Amino acid sequence: MMTQQSETNNGPIVAAMLAAGIGSFVLGLMICLAQGSKAIAGMLNFYDPVGPLSGKTIVALVVWLVAWGVLASKWKDQSADFGKMYNVTLILVGLGLLGSFPLFFDLFGH
Repeated sequence: MMTQQSETNNGPIVAAMLAAGIGSFVLGLMICLAQGSKAIAGMLNFYDPVGPLSGKTIVALVVWLVAWGVLASKWKDQSADFGKMYNVTLILVGLGLLGSFPLFFDLFGH
């Protein structure tokens, strides 16, 4: 038997959107951390031909998937403030993009 969901139940949608922002932020953060620390860059070197980029993207991907799963589970039957979460997502994506620009991450150079 299927139950009809409320039209205002946007939790899973907001969870997917916010998780994308979190994943973007984590990628930018990993880039800056790897640039600022040889030890962190070494820990993120999961595959030698690619170097630390392999770890940066894998960590960001895992964080994105975990965030999406946790948020979707938490908000599966709820409605979230779409406008507020949209703005938070935009800020996180913006910070992630900032962290990926050489003029910015070079400030943390080792």
